[in-house]
Amino acid sequence: MSVQQQRLANGSRALRVLLVEDDDIFAESVAKALTRLGHRPTRVSHGGDAVVRHRDADVVLLDLLLPDGHGLDVLRELRGVTEVPILVLTAIGDDRTLVRALHSGADDYLVKPFREDVLLARIEAVVRRIQFSAQPPARVVEVGDLRIDLEARRVTAGDEEVVLTGMEFDVLAALARRRGTAVKRERVLDEVYGDASRTRTHSLGVHLTSLRRKLNRPGLIVTLHGFGYRLEG
Repeated sequence: MSVQQQRLANGSRALRVLLVEDDDIFAESVAKALTRLGHRPTRVSHGGDAVVRHRDADVVLLDLLLPDGHGLDVLRELRGVTEVPILVLTAIGDDRTLVRALHSGADDYLVKPFREDVLLARIEAVVRRIQFSAQPPARVVEVGDLRIDLEARRVTAGDEEVVLTGMEFDVLAALARRRGTAVKRERVLDEVYGDASRTRTHSLGVHLTSLRRKLNRPGLIVTLHGFGYRLEG
């Protein structure tokens, strides 16, 4: 039985791994190791690519020395929009950088060089921990007489259906999934538009204005100036 077959027999699942690494030789070695165990690696060499493509990954492997900036900045930007597990892989081994990475949201930190089996074990441990602690997503969110069916993409207020555009519903859903929690503007932008570019902020504001008008529930969606939004209730 192959290593991949053994993993699958033990209940392990294939992971979509985004590898952010500009060293071709190192990236090829890691990608081959991941593929041997049945994972599906995608390699990019710039931090900007990671910010755009993280939505298609179950875990991110992030180098700190990248051509378009420091990986810690990429890490903080990713943490502003996603909770995907992030493992830092770097040649920088000083404690100060390690602490900064963990405080910035890294789930683990490995210093090059390291054995492949150690990397693979750390990946599976982090993903397992995240999955164990995660709460199952709500299918329906209710706030007073407002009912938001996230799967059916349907909103009712009392006995009446509220007709929303696709984008308006996406904005509402991004907040409803975290009802009562402050949600960063960047996270809403990332979920609705697929990126957190500030050029999208005006468009988001237009959709929020229309959404508030259609829901007709003053105070339901609160703007947290300089941060983001919160769906009350």
